Amino acid sequence: MKSLFLLFMLFGFTAFSQDSTSVENYTIEQFYGNTRVGGGEFSNDETKLLMSSDESGIFNVYEINIKDGSKKQITKSKDDSFFAEDYVPGTGEIIYSADKGGNEISHLYLLKKNGEVKDLTPGENEKANFAGWSDDKESIYYFSNKRDPKFFDIYKMDVDTWEPQMLYENDEGYQLEGLSHNEQLIALSKPITTSESKLFIYDREKDQLKEISEEKGSYSASGFSKDDKKFYYITDVGKEFSYLVEYDLETGERSTVYETNWDVMYSYLSENDKYRVIAINEDGKNRLIVINNQTGETVDLPAVPDGDIKAVNLSDSENLMRLTIGTSKTPNNLYVYDFRTNEIKKLTNTLNEEIDPEDLVASEVVRYKSFDGLEIPAIYYKPQQASERNKVPALVWVHGGPGGQSRIGYSALIQYLVNHGYAVLAVNNRGSSGYGKSFYKMDDKKHGEEDLKDVIWGKKWLQEQDYIDKNNIGIIGGSYGGYMTMAAMTFTPEEFDVGVNLFGVTNWLRTLKSIPPYWESFKTALYEEMGDPATKDSIALYNKSPLFHADQVKNPVMVLQGANDPRVLQVESDEIVAELKKNNVPVEYVIFEDEGHGFIKKENEIKGYKQILEFLNKYLKDEEM
Repeated sequence: MKSLFLLFMLFGFTAFSQDSTSVENYTIEQFYGNTRVGGGEFSNDETKLLMSSDESGIFNVYEINIKDGSKKQITKSKDDSFFAEDYVPGTGEIIYSADKGGNEISHLYLLKKNGEVKDLTPGENEKANFAGWSDDKESIYYFSNKRDPKFFDIYKMDVDTWEPQMLYENDEGYQLEGLSHNEQLIALSKPITTSESKLFIYDREKDQLKEISEEKGSYSASGFSKDDKKFYYITDVGKEFSYLVEYDLETGERSTVYETNWDVMYSYLSENDKYRVIAINEDGKNRLIVINNQTGETVDLPAVPDGDIKAVNLSDSENLMRLTIGTSKTPNNLYVYDFRTNEIKKLTNTLNEEIDPEDLVASEVVRYKSFDGLEIPAIYYKPQQASERNKVPALVWVHGGPGGQSRIGYSALIQYLVNHGYAVLAVNNRGSSGYGKSFYKMDDKKHGEEDLKDVIWGKKWLQEQDYIDKNNIGIIGGSYGGYMTMAAMTFTPEEFDVGVNLFGVTNWLRTLKSIPPYWESFKTALYEEMGDPATKDSIALYNKSPLFHADQVKNPVMVLQGANDPRVLQVESDEIVAELKKNNVPVEYVIFEDEGHGFIKKENEIKGYKQILEFLNKYLKDEEM
């Protein structure tokens, strides 16, 4: 449930110190000489993987030969990123998705064998999401808001005609959670707050809606068994952390399948239910469990040193599993694991060969006490150059959300900053996900208050380290983290020496009124957490919006913004920059005309992130430009 409300997502990341002062400094061009990869769907004969990669500068669709790791570029877009969805079974054709300039209005496209491209969801303002295949592999399922911009309906499209057929008209604004194999049952959820929801099963044949959620809590669907007799869901009812439940669709009996003292993030069954995959969010890092349902035994997966398994996909034969694994020092790579031989094969090498990973830093989870004694988890990066004799400046990093989480993993921007001598503490302030539902709820309608104090106490923790330049500490964040950056610079103007705001909210009244129409299904829940701008909550929203108090800002600020951002409109950044300039606050403003909420094109990231380092060097290191 929590993930549905990551309104303003950006990066969440990590660190571990290494004793060395001899470190090569790499350019931002070298860091973005890395390659990002995603997806990884098996071909019919399971000899190839379909994936997305930004090797060309933006994301395109590629194919990897599993046997030898050779790679072939399938699409050659130069303007908009294309993301691989899947092969069309038995045809050699491909489905991919793309939006325009980061506007998030994504369409589904069919790439035919002859190179012709067909827009399968051509509505001008239609947003479509691929949702998988029918059991006979002759039709795709997808969600689309073409009927009503506010709500997503479920459609089926036969691969012979590619004509859409509506399976479910979603007039009530439910979240679409899943479809049974026989297409009779649909799992639906209704957000109540960002930490509470209701879960339903709709029977299409009987036209009946049955509530599965008996008690208040968070619920999310986790699929149907192959015979459609069992339904699985994840909930935190009666517990601090989420756990996996099996529900008998005939008797209504429930039983806990898996629980631990961390959240179950997701779980699903393989094609014929032979394996169950369970992912655990364990202290900011994924732990993957694969259970053989026939034997009840847990599969003994090979260990990947410093590895964090981000995602997995099992082949239809249930013989192979694709794993997406990242480490602190390297971007995500794709691997294939063979259940028959217990062997794992690495298929990609995404770190730029010009970069020695030993010059980068690994991740360390740290904890510190906040103003009221609450323990705050954080991910820390200590530069190798840092020592008591060579004190370094530092940055407090604030993740997106609200309700996001800084996690173990690779970030080119953070590694770039750390490589150039900046310590980075990525805080998981109260309200962050992954640390129990009580911790998660602590910032409801208190944003910019106690969670901001957690961030400030993170700065105090940095100041306690004998290798930190205590007088040169800044704050940086994107989206909701950008809001926290501006809140810190505005409401506690003496605390941070500089602020770097990446597409952050500065006017909550406008942002909450201008959310995209397709967020309608959880708007009420969002307002419950943040406040409703059409009610008396508007007073509090005004008071916590940096734009209306910009005259309090004293220290230098940098703002980066995408012109096509549908979540945080460019006007927000325009206005806060104008106010800062009016008050003679040093401010630098970088706009990207072809980006949305987050920067995805390498040339833009290189330009923007190079300017961030130059800005920090000028104001935190006092270096001449």
